[in-house]
Amino acid sequence: MASGASSHANYSIPIEQGNQFLEIRQSHIHGTGGYARQDIPAGTRIIEYVGNYISKAESERRCEADNAYIFTIDAEKDLDGNVTWNPARFINHSCAPNCEAEWDEGRIFINTLRAITTGEELTFNYGYDLEDFQNHVCRCGAPECPGFILAEEYWAEARHLLTQQTASRPPRATNSAA
Repeated sequence: MASGASSHANYSIPIEQGNQFLEIRQSHIHGTGGYARQDIPAGTRIIEYVGNYISKAESERRCEADNAYIFTIDAEKDLDGNVTWNPARFINHSCAPNCEAEWDEGRIFINTLRAITTGEELTFNYGYDLEDFQNHVCRCGAPECPGFILAEEYWAEARHLLTQQTASRPPRATNSAA
């Protein structure tokens, strides 16, 4: 907790607006985003990602229905953060994130990777795998962005797959009539 902040700082701000570190507003990355209310030191736990624990079967059903707020917890269950009382769901993906998601005994926390300044958008890498990666276009704008929401470990493979797809396409016909 920030120095001088009372232990009740979270309760003075409605949950849908965030907490003492996080405010929710329009994002240039995607729709709604989470922003720093104050300067935040590196290594700070910003917020817990909360929601409903669901079975793997239910998780698969919800993912097929385009629910993008699900975290893997363990072999039996996942966490669906698509609930009104989870402001952490508004923290957008970035390929150059300033936060990370930390799994801690079945709970997910969002922590800063570096110092963050007031007003800066909070982001973390969603860590998607290659399955259907082309369905998850990334808008983060980071120079190293592969164009899709992917864990960094898959960037090179995704670029390779895209190069192969481009190379295997027949050349486009040109109109040579003058």
